[in-house]
Amino acid sequence: MSCLDKSKETVMNTCKITVNKTNKIAQRAKLKMRINEYKNKIEDIYNSIGKKVYEKHIREEDINIEEYLENECEKIDKLSKEIENAIEHILILKDMKKCPECFSEIMIQYNFCPNCGKKQYNAKPREEKIIEKLEDEDIDSTNEKEAQIIEEEKEN
Repeated sequence: MSCLDKSKETVMNTCKITVNKTNKIAQRAKLKMRINEYKNKIEDIYNSIGKKVYEKHIREEDINIEEYLENECEKIDKLSKEIENAIEHILILKDMKKCPECFSEIMIQYNFCPNCGKKQYNAKPREEKIIEKLEDEDIDSTNEKEAQIIEEEKEN
């Protein structure tokens, strides 16, 4: 193998690593935007609930708003779960995990939490979690670049 071939291989590997890191950064940014979107929706629901309660107070009627409140709370629960999933996905992309004891972000390979000392267990290898997350990821079919990036991540 000539020096030129070795250089070419090194450049190709460096490009691959750079592309993968860039893709991870883009995915994290997209997830953070999605989290903010979910938080805004939750805030809108809170406002809606408050408005409905105040209307009940002003009208001084015997209005049953329990069903309405239950539906709105279920929406908040669903959005909160989406936020948790996005945060978990961001941690995976950063090669991190959350300690179940103190909730500190720690490196994925740590066997003990450096913050609280709790022994860490990995239910699934990191690669399996990433593949699962990418398979569940919504791909915007109108954005060919996004679809291509996600498909490449599935292959890796």
